[in-house]
Amino acid sequence: MDRQGYSAAERLERLPISGYHRIIFIIIALAFFFDSMDLAMMTFLLGSIKAEFGLSTAQAGLLASSSFFGMVLGASLSGMLADRFGRKPVFQWSIVLWGIASYLCSTAQTVETLTLFRVLLGIGMGMEFPIAQSMLSELIPAKRRGRYIALMDGFWPLGFVAAGVLSYFLLPLVGWRDIFLVLAVPAVFVLAIRFFIPESPRWLEQAGHHAAADQVLQRIEDKVRISLGRADLPEPIRLPRIESRPGRFFSALGEIWSPLYRQRTMMIWSVWFFALLGFYGLTSWLSALLQQSGFAVTQSVYYTVLISLGGIPGFLMAAWLVERWGRKPVCIVTLLGGGVMAFFYGQSAVFGGNVSLLIGSGLLMQFFLFGMWAVLYTYTPELYPTSARATGSGFASAIGRVGSLLGPLVTGLVFPITGQGGVFALGAMCFAIAAGVVWLFGMETRGKTLEELSEVTQVG
Repeated sequence: MDRQGYSAAERLERLPISGYHRIIFIIIALAFFFDSMDLAMMTFLLGSIKAEFGLSTAQAGLLASSSFFGMVLGASLSGMLADRFGRKPVFQWSIVLWGIASYLCSTAQTVETLTLFRVLLGIGMGMEFPIAQSMLSELIPAKRRGRYIALMDGFWPLGFVAAGVLSYFLLPLVGWRDIFLVLAVPAVFVLAIRFFIPESPRWLEQAGHHAAADQVLQRIEDKVRISLGRADLPEPIRLPRIESRPGRFFSALGEIWSPLYRQRTMMIWSVWFFALLGFYGLTSWLSALLQQSGFAVTQSVYYTVLISLGGIPGFLMAAWLVERWGRKPVCIVTLLGGGVMAFFYGQSAVFGGNVSLLIGSGLLMQFFLFGMWAVLYTYTPELYPTSARATGSGFASAIGRVGSLLGPLVTGLVFPITGQGGVFALGAMCFAIAAGVVWLFGMETRGKTLEELSEVTQVG
């Protein structure tokens, strides 16, 4: 608190959105973008890797799932680390780790070493995702929080498209190893984070570091004044006070299962699991399944990139709707819409692989699914207090990565039996289950500060 007794939340929430907020957003979103490129690249390279090493569909599914196994470890560990030691250092080291791992992928000469390096890559990416959510949610005022986090998630489909474009032009020329080498370069981006991203004042305060929180807040306020060209800032407004909880390493894990947060945790874990089981069961195999249907490698990559473009208007629409409709209804609509279009995409692939029908249904499928991602990344950190926000987000992401891990494996096993129609029908069912969970047990968080949400005892 400052000398007038205002909390970090009260000082942050009264700040007008400024160029300084946008700089923080861009830095975090670009880190998110590079992670997305690394993860999405397997969608476009899996067919080539499968052919080089002579893998069966089940073996290829295991390789595609290896990053998600690492993400389970990274996401579950990073949340507790960030709630104990701070957001900024964990965020920095996650980027260093995935940069090194991407380079190592370029050196792999066997499928076993490539699988190991993809696990390491997944640990770094799994660490970064929940920390990015927590950092941005704690620095952006409530009136714009949902929009900014949803827009951050929009860098995910942009990264997916960029990965496809990169592989489309480079894969015929240099091969998949050199593409992984190119993806290691953005790890130097960590230097920008070191200088421009502050530690979360909310975290510093709840951890008992009041003097450090006040220093960071003063720097933020000065930068906002300079950015806006103003001498004065609005007066803080009193908000609910949350007791400081400088805890032990596992204390946040106990908090997310306390009576107040237990139902929220069960709800959001279920949604992440089924949504990611369906999403990665489908998207990790989009290019490879097109090749299986008779399309050439470059042609299948081109169609996969084209389909993924539907995600761009999808996340933009979701970023607007989460502040107009609310998180809960947008989450339900995007999950159901994605499920319906996934089913139709699978049927269009079965009945002759009509290109127009494939692309049309694929575009709409990605429109809804990337909108779903935007809502999930907005919604999850809002459900928990500062003392357990990164842990709550991290474990929700980790449970989702279990679904991500199982998705490509299940697809590799189901495809020889049911064909593409059965694979996409299974994905549609997963999205429908996730939508039902949100409808029955989800709470609305739109327009409330993080501190107000920490005090809510009824869901609805």
